[in-house]
Amino acid sequence: MSGNLLDLFWIAMWETAVMVGISGAIALAAGLPIGLILVATAPGGIFPAKWINWPLGGLVNAIRSTPFIILLVAMIPLTRLIVGTTIGLWAAIVPLSIAAAPFFARLAEVALREVHPGLIEAARAMGATRAQILRHVLLPEALPGIVGSFTITIVSMINSSAMAGAVGAGGLGDLAMRFGYQRFDDAVMAQVVVVLIAVVTLVQWSGDALVRRLDRR
Repeated sequence: MSGNLLDLFWIAMWETAVMVGISGAIALAAGLPIGLILVATAPGGIFPAKWINWPLGGLVNAIRSTPFIILLVAMIPLTRLIVGTTIGLWAAIVPLSIAAAPFFARLAEVALREVHPGLIEAARAMGATRAQILRHVLLPEALPGIVGSFTITIVSMINSSAMAGAVGAGGLGDLAMRFGYQRFDDAVMAQVVVVLIAVVTLVQWSGDALVRRLDRR
């Protein structure tokens, strides 16, 4: 690999890390509360409210069912409104965040639902408020599952960031398109794939290790 191409690889990796890092933080900050609301407002939950649960669940499902490349295009007006442009690194963060937040919310919801109902009933019997049950029972008990869910979300976002790069957002996907696909350089394409596999493997291994550390069972 030439020195110039190696420099481009480092820049592309940095751009991918920034895209996934910022979008992942937004997805965590938005997706976890959504997951909590979906669990709490479900029938039989601690705050049952169909008028919240059904519309919110429908919105989450609608975004999750939309292919990312279509969402990327559909979000162009919103992206332009928020960051002032529809190309480049920061423009990719908007659709990545919007796609990742409901995806993580559903996974977090599943993890929260796995908390044994007996623990919730025991907390109620001891006089815990519903807010205390959320904070001191549901979240701590579901934490390993939530971390595992967030790991899956980050892996999915790495894949999506490569797709966003293919339409000019920068990162490894952009590098693969410009220097691999458009120049018919199979070596660059293969190197990008190897790097992506290595990054995904590292993220998955780190997430799994943290889950094992947190799991008290």
